[in-house]
Amino acid sequence: MSQSGDLYQELILDHGRKPRNFRPIEGGAARGVHDAEGYNPLCGDRVKVFVRMGGEVVEEASFQGSGCAISTASASLMTDAVKGKRPDDVRALFDRFHDLVTGKPVEDGLGKLLAFSGVSEFPMRVKCATLAWHTLLAALEDRATPVSTE
Repeated sequence: MSQSGDLYQELILDHGRKPRNFRPIEGGAARGVHDAEGYNPLCGDRVKVFVRMGGEVVEEASFQGSGCAISTASASLMTDAVKGKRPDDVRALFDRFHDLVTGKPVEDGLGKLLAFSGVSEFPMRVKCATLAWHTLLAALEDRATPVSTE
């Protein structure tokens, strides 16, 4: 494995073991907090994503749940990456991230999310890496129906 590949693997393992923003956000819709639940029936990953909007931008993002290291690390890094972004920018970031994990060429602007570039070599893991992202989009759109990767 390359030196950068080793660093990426370390980053995923670190966030998988010690996820950042692993907590609920209290307050409900009246305080700008939206949430959604997601489930990957193939491997059993479960996630609940919380988003507090401050005007037109994501002021705070967090998650709770259980899953594999890739799923947990993706949710952890995602919650940091979306802070301060408008919903349209979050969707564009998800599109670039999805391209990355499915092996399509991506432009710069992914920062630490580039750690997931190796996921494209394991197609079954794409759903693990994107579950939290699909759930985040559902929270931003106030969808009540739980997200499923199937």
